[in-house]
Amino acid sequence: MADHIILVDLLDREIGYEEKMKAHVRPMLHRAFSIFLYHDGKFLLQRRAFSKYHSGGLWANTCCSHPRRGETLAQAVDRRLREETGVSCPVREVGSFIYCYKFNEKLYEYEYDHVFVGDYQGEVAPNREEIEEMAWVSTEDLTAGLTERPLDYAPWLPQAAAIAAAAVYRPSSSGLGL
Repeated sequence: MADHIILVDLLDREIGYEEKMKAHVRPMLHRAFSIFLYHDGKFLLQRRAFSKYHSGGLWANTCCSHPRRGETLAQAVDRRLREETGVSCPVREVGSFIYCYKFNEKLYEYEYDHVFVGDYQGEVAPNREEIEEMAWVSTEDLTAGLTERPLDYAPWLPQAAAIAAAAVYRPSSSGLGL
C-alpha cells in the first residue's frame, strides 16, 4: 500500500492527501519534517543511501520524512527517528520553512518542513536501506562544507541547519551557548 502524505496550504493547514510519489512528481506542497540530533557542539548527520529516490549519497540532517495520513507530526517524528536511526529520544520543534526544489522534469520537493532538535549522546543503529553512513559534525565544519562543497548536501539542509543551529547554539548571557 502506498504512503499517503498530508497536503497543506502556505499556512500548513491540511487540505488533502496524496500518494507520496505523486506529490513529488506534480509538485504538491506537503508536510514534512527534519530532525537534528546534537551533542557537545556537534550535529549528527546522515549520508543518504545511494538507493534513495532522490538525494542518494548526499549528506542531510539526522532524519527526515513525512507524516502519513492520520498520523500526527509528533507520531511521525518518533516513528521515523526509530526506523531510520534506531534512536528514541525527546525532540522539540524549533521552526519551519517552505522550500521547492526541482531535481528533474518529473521529480520535485515542495515541502512545508518542520525542524526538530534533540540532545542525544548514545549509540545509533542506522537502517542501511535509508542511511549510507552517519557522522557527528561541528557547526563550523558543516558551514565550511556547505560553502566549499554545496553539491555534497541535500538541497533542504542549509535552511534546516540554520534553524536548528540558531535554536541549539544561540548565544546566552554567559557566552557559553545552549
